[in-house]
This record gives sequence, structure tokens and C-alpha cells, in this order.
Amino acid sequence: QVHLVESGGGLVQPGGSLRLTCQVSGTISGITALAWHRQAPVKELEVVAVISDGGSTFYHDSVVGRFTISRADDKSTLYLQMNRLQSEDTAMYYCAATSSNMITIGSAYDIWGQGTQVTVSS
Repeated sequence: QVHLVESGGGLVQPGGSLRLTCQVSGTISGITALAWHRQAPVKELEVVAVISDGGSTFYHDSVVGRFTISRADDKSTLYLQMNRLQSEDTAMYYCAATSSNMITIGSAYDIWGQGTQVTVSS
């Protein structure tokens, strides 16, 4: 069983940066991708960024050029570097894992962390 623990959220001004971290533990064989999702108040959960087991990355259109997903070489840690943050980025951010091939589909993820809050405000 894979266990995920996020950290790094907080309050940041518009235009600022944050780096989220997700500690990955347990048996990761069979995991096809890790991803960051987010959910803002009264909005649906959305996939923000995905990194496949092979290292391919995918991004939500709204974060392209601003966010970067990466991981440690041993796959024990997942990162999300967020630059040029906007108020629209305010949300609870979740790290998630899947063993499905549908790695860009949010509903394919069945292992979740507890989340870390990101608030972008002046």
C-alpha cells in the first residue's frame, strides 16, 4: 500500500512562488503515475500536473509555463514548483497515485494524501 503525505502549502502574495512536497512511502511497484490535484471552494477537483512512471509530464492548461512537477530519482518524493501564483490558484492541493493507464483522468487516482492548503492573496 502506498502512503502519501503533502507539505509546503501556505499563504503567498500574487506573483509569488511555493514548492509543494509529497512524501511517497510503501510499495510503489505497479504505480503508473503520481499527480497533483486541487480543489477550490465550490469548484470541482481538477488534475493540475501528472508525472508518469516513465517520466512524462502533463499539465492543466491554466498552469502551463508556471508550474513544474518533478520527483526524486528514487521516486520517494514528488514536488510541485509553483511560480507566478494567481488568486485563481487558491485551493487545497492533493498528491495522488494511480495504477491505471488513464493517468490524466482524475477519477483514475485511488490513493490520496490529506492535502495542503495554498492561498494566494495580498
